Parts: sequence; C-alpha cells; structure tokens
Amino acid sequence: MILPILLYGNKKLRKKNIKIYNNKNIIKIINNMFDTMYFYKGIGLAAPQIGKNINLFIIGIKNIKITVINPKIIKYSKKNIISKEGCLSLPNIYEKIVRKENILVKYYDYKWKKHIKKLYNILSIIFQHEYDHINGKLLIDYLSKKKKNKIKKKLNLLY
Repeated sequence: MILPILLYGNKKLRKKNIKIYNNKNIIKIINNMFDTMYFYKGIGLAAPQIGKNINLFIIGIKNIKITVINPKIIKYSKKNIISKEGCLSLPNIYEKIVRKENILVKYYDYKWKKHIKKLYNILSIIFQHEYDHINGKLLIDYLSKKKKNKIKKKLNLLY
C-alpha cells in the first residue's frame, strides 16, 4: 500500500525515534514502505517519513533491497565523499552533502538477523541519510545559512 510521505515542516520528522522489539506487525509496515519508496522513485525511506517514529528504514537500489531495524553506526571513515542528495520529504531539492566514504554499521533485518557490515560509497551515503532521519536530522541541516536562505522559497511551499 502506498502511504503519504510527510514533508519538510512536519514535526514528526524532527523527533528522535524509538527502538523496535521483535514484532511480527513490522512486516506490513516494511512492505508498505517499499511500495511507497518505489512509487515515489526513491532509493531510501525512513519510518518517520511515513509518520512512524520508530528506528526503521529501507534501502532499495538496483537489485539491492535492505531493511534496517535499530541501526547503529559503529565507525566512520576519515575520508569524506560529496554527493548530490535529494529527499522524498524535500521534493525537488537536491544539494551537495558531505558524508563519510565508508561506515561500519550494525542493524537487524526483517527476520531479526543481526548484521555487522562495512558499507561503501552509495550504500554508505544512503545509510547515513536514512540514519539521520531516525535521529530527527534532515539534509538541509548540513547546508549553510546562505544556502538555506537561497532555497527558502521552495521550503516554504512544502508546508
């Protein structure tokens, strides 16, 4: 089922989210999130973006489909990478963001299997972007005040 995506300005996007415990009902939310993400042509979607303040996000690029529950970034590389990012909660806004090139992460998948992985490049970028969402942070938080003011009209149209 395709769900509405919360847009910039919605207070639920800024909340810190709660840990999920082994819950069979989560599968329905995950499936709805994938339907929603693909419908809106995204490559990642966090639960807060659909109004659920829980530690859950999904990643879907090419033939890679990852469900991330209760994630933790264990270690960040020293080397940065710059990418042009967009966000389904900030439609039609794309900005260059500095992220870490690779990260070591821990999370659970939808079967509650624990994963510890090193992610590189695009997967690292998407993971960091979605991880920010579950911590109440948006990509515009990385922008300078000057840059925010420049896109302010676009942002004001969202709420």
